[in-house]
Amino acid sequence: MKINLPLLGKTKNSFIETGMKEYSGRLKHYTPITLNVLKVKKKKGWTEQQERQEEGRILLANTMPGDVKVVLDSTGKQLSSEQFADLLSRWEQDGRKQASFLIGGPTGHSKEVLQQADVTLSLSRMTFTHDMVRMFLLEQLYRAYTIKAGEKYHK
Repeated sequence: MKINLPLLGKTKNSFIETGMKEYSGRLKHYTPITLNVLKVKKKKGWTEQQERQEEGRILLANTMPGDVKVVLDSTGKQLSSEQFADLLSRWEQDGRKQASFLIGGPTGHSKEVLQQADVTLSLSRMTFTHDMVRMFLLEQLYRAYTIKAGEKYHK
């Protein structure tokens, strides 16, 4: 199963970018992954709702029909790493071709994105920057694939 990670804008911190490159490089040994940096043109005077709607439109436009749409949101379900690995395995067994992981901008997700989610996940009850979530998600994907492969990284 392919992993699609559309990113709203560039990663601002170099240390996060370094971590993202590290984990996406490791992850490529297990599954194809696409990190697609998307340009978001915000207009001066837009409300937070207008920003969320535009970001949501861009994110959804960068998914394919049939993708498992996984939305990362603070209201989502929290899973252990083992449960996450099992979820990925089930999707693969069901013949799903691609999972798109959608991380919102600083103001969160639009209603449209949340409504189209197949799964809504939360990495923590704590709040992180959307850039940090990128790196944390990549690490958790890598961890899940090592669990599935029975490798020792997980422990």
